[in-house]
Amino acid sequence: MKKCLILFLSLVLVCFACSALADNILRWGFESDPTGFDPHTNPEDMSIRVMNQLYETLVATNPDMTYYGRLAESWENPDEVTYVFHLRQNVKFHSGRPMTAADVVYSFERILGRTEAGDIGALGSKSTYYGDIDTVEAVDDYTVKFVLKNVNAAFLGNLSSNYGAIVDKDVIAANGDLMRADGGTGPFMLKDWVRDNNVSLVKFADYWEADRVRLDGITYYVIGDESARLAALRTGEIDISTMSASNVPIAEKDANLKVLSYQSNQYIALGCNMSTPALQDKRVRQAITYATDREALINIVFSGQAMACSIVPPSLGHWSVPLDELDVYHTDVEKAKAMMEEAGYSKTNRLSLKVAAGLLDAIRQSAVVLQQQLAEIYIDLDIVNLEQGEYVDTWYKMATPEAGFDMMVVQDGAGTDPNRSVAFFFKTGASANVFGYSNERVDELCDLALSTPDPDIREGYYNEAQKICIDDCVKTGIACMTMYYVTSANLDGFAPTAADASNYRDMYFVK
Repeated sequence: MKKCLILFLSLVLVCFACSALADNILRWGFESDPTGFDPHTNPEDMSIRVMNQLYETLVATNPDMTYYGRLAESWENPDEVTYVFHLRQNVKFHSGRPMTAADVVYSFERILGRTEAGDIGALGSKSTYYGDIDTVEAVDDYTVKFVLKNVNAAFLGNLSSNYGAIVDKDVIAANGDLMRADGGTGPFMLKDWVRDNNVSLVKFADYWEADRVRLDGITYYVIGDESARLAALRTGEIDISTMSASNVPIAEKDANLKVLSYQSNQYIALGCNMSTPALQDKRVRQAITYATDREALINIVFSGQAMACSIVPPSLGHWSVPLDELDVYHTDVEKAKAMMEEAGYSKTNRLSLKVAAGLLDAIRQSAVVLQQQLAEIYIDLDIVNLEQGEYVDTWYKMATPEAGFDMMVVQDGAGTDPNRSVAFFFKTGASANVFGYSNERVDELCDLALSTPDPDIREGYYNEAQKICIDDCVKTGIACMTMYYVTSANLDGFAPTAADASNYRDMYFVK
C-alpha cells in the first residue's frame, strides 16, 4: 500500500510539472508574499521582482552599466539641464490604451506630488532622484522634454529605476493607486493575486516586443522555507528560485537543476534609529561596528560566498572606498569594549536594544550572528522577525520612536551610481534615509558630486562623503552577497547581472 501511495504521488508531481511545461508558465518560488505593486511607492524586494515584469522605464541599464532606450527609442542632451526623449510609437498599456508623452508627463508629475493626489510618498520625489526636475513637457505625442533645476550627473541612471516607471493614469483614477492594480506596459500583466499563496501574470499580447517574449506567463508561489523551495525545485514543482550559498552544492549535484550566480549590488547592513538616546552616542555606534566580525558572519550566513563591504559595495568598482582604508571596519572587540565602558556600560550594566529583522533568510540569519557578536560588548539584542508588510511599514518609521525598534537589519540595493549608494540613503531628508542621519558636509558633497559630469571629480566627492558616513556609523555595511538562482535544467535564456536580474523576456523552456 505504501509503495502504491509513493508511486501515485510521484505520478501527480510528474503530471503537474508536465502540465506547467505544456502551458509554458514559469513557476517561481518566493521567500515571502509581495506587499503591493505600485512602483512609485513600494521598495519591498518581492514586490519589485513582480513589478519589474509589469512596468518599464524610459531607459534601462546594460551589464556594463551603460544605458539603452526602453520606452524611449533615443534621446539628446542639448544642454547640461535639458533632456529630450523620443518615445517608441507602438507601446500600449495593459489596458490597451496607447502610451504617449502625456503619460510620461503624468508619471513624473505623480512622483513629484504635482497631481490632484498631492504627495503620495514617492521614493523618487527627492532631489537624489527626480526632485530636481523643474519642468516635464510633452512636445508632441511622442516627444518629452525634461528641464532640470540643476545639473544632475545621475539623471539617466535614475531614470532606469522602477521609481520612474511610466504608469497608466486611467488605472490609477479607477483604483486610487497601483498597490493591487496593474498600470504598466511590461511584457507580462497581472492576472491574479491570492494573498500568502501566489501571484499570477500572463503574457501581454500587445507588448511592443511581443515576438521576443517566449513564456506565456509567470506564477509566483510563496514558499517561505528555503529547504522546501529546494525540494520543490528537485521534484519539478517550481522552475526557479533564489537560493543561499549553503544549498548551492546540493543543487549543483542534481542533473535536473542548474545554478546561475552573479556578484550583486545588494548588501546587508545594520541601521541605528537615531531617536534612540543610547544610539545618539557615537561611541556606542562605533563600538557596534568595531565588534562586527564580517568574515565570521559571511562564513556562517553565506557559506563564505559574499564580500565584506561598506555602504558602497565592491560591485560598484572604483566608487567603493577599500575597506583597508576604513579603520572602524577592522574588527577589534577589545577596542569596542573599551568604547562601551567609556560610554558607561559594563557586565553589570548592559545595553538592551530591540532589533527589527524580516523573513528574508539573509536578514534573519545575519541578525542572529550580530546578536551573538554584540553580546561580547555588553549589548543584548532582542530580535523580532516581522512579516514583510510590517517590516516595510517599520522601515519607513526607523528614525522615530513610533517604529518601536532601536535597530534594523536591512538588505539594501546600492544601484548603479554612487548617487543612489550615498545620497539616496544618507543625504538629509532623502527618501531612503530612514534612520534619521544628517550631516551638513555629506549633504554638500552629494550636491557637488551630482553637479559635475567629471567622473574623477565625482569620485573624490563621494569618497569623502562615504568616509564621513562610515565613521558616523548610523548605518553599517556588512556583506555584499553573491546571488544564486537555481533553475530547472530545461530553462534557458536567463542571464542575471547586477544591472538587471529581472529580464525574463528571453526565457524559454527547452522542449
